[in-house]
Parts: sequence; structure tokens; C-alpha cells
Amino acid sequence: MGSDYDATEFIDGDFEAQRSPKAAAYSAAGPGQRAPTREEVEGKVANAQQRLSELKRAQEELERERATLEETRRRQTEFQTGRQEMLQNLTRGLGLLEEAEFSARRDAEQMAKAVADLRDAMAKIEAVHDETWTKDNFSVELTRALTTLENARMEWNSARLKFPVLSSPTPEQAPVAPPRGGVSLAPPFGTHSFGELCRLGFALTWPLLLVGLAAVGLLVALMLRR
Repeated sequence: MGSDYDATEFIDGDFEAQRSPKAAAYSAAGPGQRAPTREEVEGKVANAQQRLSELKRAQEELERERATLEETRRRQTEFQTGRQEMLQNLTRGLGLLEEAEFSARRDAEQMAKAVADLRDAMAKIEAVHDETWTKDNFSVELTRALTTLENARMEWNSARLKFPVLSSPTPEQAPVAPPRGGVSLAPPFGTHSFGELCRLGFALTWPLLLVGLAAVGLLVALMLRR
């Protein structure tokens, strides 16, 4: 048999001597310490770009979620503030309207009562027919008529105090402007109300009524003596 195998027989010493120092250093550095290749750098750049895109999408999603939450908070605040404001306004408005309604109802009731009283007083005055009086009942009927008139005057004055609209002058009672010559064409009692005219007429006719009553009494006494 031949001699033992020697591995050094297949190594070319001249080739090993001619290898570049860079290749020898790369081989000696090992895979953990060698510089990254271009492909590796491009791969890392692509990975970083992908992560940045994902982070940007996540940021946009968080921005939209934050805007939605901000709008929800604003609407909740608007609801709370509006509810408090409307509760206060409605409570105050209901109180004022209820008070005004009570006052209006009370005024309407008083006005209805005044209307009924005035109609009753007018009916009583219209029911007095002095043309039917006789000598026997003249004094009694006259006293009764004056009492009816005085009661009507009291009702009228009471209504005027309660309702100012009754004291406002009517178009017929409105004062007429005097002409340039200074002479007034308005009637002498045009500015007086009906109640004032009644009182004035009563004051003017009362003495005549007394004289008439005295004359009637005297006539009755003379007739009784006969």
C-alpha cells in the first residue's frame, strides 16, 4: 500500500500568497463584525419606511378619534348649558304667565260683574216711566226714581274707578279745536262725562222739584179742606 494521505499536498502556496489582504480580512472578521451590504441597507430602509407609514396611519386614526371625542364633549357641554338655561327660562316664564293669567282672570271676572251691574242699573232706569205717575203716587215714585238714579250713579263711578277705559273721552266728547278767531264752537258741556252731566242736571233741577212738591202739597191740602 502507499504512504498516508497528506492534506498539505493539495494547497497551492503561490495562490495563497497572492490572495488580497481585504479578502483575507473579510474572512477573518466573521459574519457578526462585517459591514452591512447594500441589499441589507436597502432592506432596513424599506422596513423603516413601512414602520413610518404604519405610525402615520395610526396617528391619523388617533387624530380622528380625538376630533370625535372633542365634538362629543362640546355637544355634551352645550346640552348641559342649554338645559340649565331653558329650565331657568321656562320656570321664570311659567311663573310670570301664571301670575298674569290669574290677574287677567280676576280682571275678567270683575269686568263681567261690572257689566252685569251696569246692565241691571240701566234696565232699572229704563223701567222708570214718569209719564205714568199720578198725583197720589208722585212723591213715592219720584223718591224711588231718585234712589234708582243714585244707585246707578254709584255703580257707574265704581266701574270707572276699576276700569280706566270708561274714563277715556269718546269721539263725541273729544274737545274741538277753536277757530283762529278765538271763538270756541264746542258745546258748553261737551267735555263732561255722563255721570257729571247727571249730577249737574240733578243739582239744577232739585230746587224746581222742591217747589213742585210744595205746590202739590199745598194743592192737596186745599182740596182736603174742601
